[in-house]
Amino acid sequence: MAGTILLSTAYFPPACYFSLAAGSDEVRIEKWENYHKQTFRNRCTILGANGPLDITVPVLRGSFHKTPIRDLKIDESRRWRDLHLRGILSAYATAPYFEFYFETIKDVITGKHSYLLDLNMEALEKMLDIIGIDVRVNLTEEFTGEGIVEGDFRYLITPKKRVRRDLHNEACYQQVFSDRYGFVPGLSIIDMLLNNGPGTGALLQRSQD
Repeated sequence: MAGTILLSTAYFPPACYFSLAAGSDEVRIEKWENYHKQTFRNRCTILGANGPLDITVPVLRGSFHKTPIRDLKIDESRRWRDLHLRGILSAYATAPYFEFYFETIKDVITGKHSYLLDLNMEALEKMLDIIGIDVRVNLTEEFTGEGIVEGDFRYLITPKKRVRRDLHNEACYQQVFSDRYGFVPGLSIIDMLLNNGPGTGALLQRSQD
C-alpha cells in the first residue's frame, strides 16, 4: 500500500497500525480532529496474567465542550505512569525481549509531556525506529472529513472492531500467557515487540501478505 496514509494519533497502538505504516511511503497523523473517547488515542491493550488489560492515559477535557486532539492535555493529577509501568512489568517481565526494550518504553512513559499528542508522537517514533520501519511521519495541516481521501484509516483502528483482513491479517506468535489464552490478537505493539524483538518487522510483513 505505497503512498500516503492518514492515521489517528494513538498510544502504543496495536500491530495493525504499524503494519499499515510499514506498507506506506508517508504517515500523516491527524492533529485537528476532536478527541474521541474509548479509542486507542489514549489507551492501549496489553496481556496480563488475568487476560487483556487496557491501560489509559488520563486527559483533561471540558465538561461540555469538544476538545481538539492537538490541545488535549494529560491529567497530571493521576499517577498513571506508575500504573502503566507496573502493568507492563507484571505482564512482560518474563517475555524474551523485555530487558532489551523495557527501558525505551519506560523513557517514553516517564517523559515530560504535557500534551497527549506529544506523548503519542514520541511513542510512535521510538517504536518505528526499534522495529526498523523507515517511513516519513508528519502531522496533518488541516482537517479532512472522513471518506474524502484515499488511505484514510483514522476511524478503522478501534477497540470496538477488528481491522479488515485485506489490510492486516495478524500473524500469530508466542505470547507470555499463550498457555492460558491461546493467541490474543489486537494487542499493543508492546506485546509483539517484547515477545519477538528483532523479528517484529518480519511478523508485520507477514500480516500484510
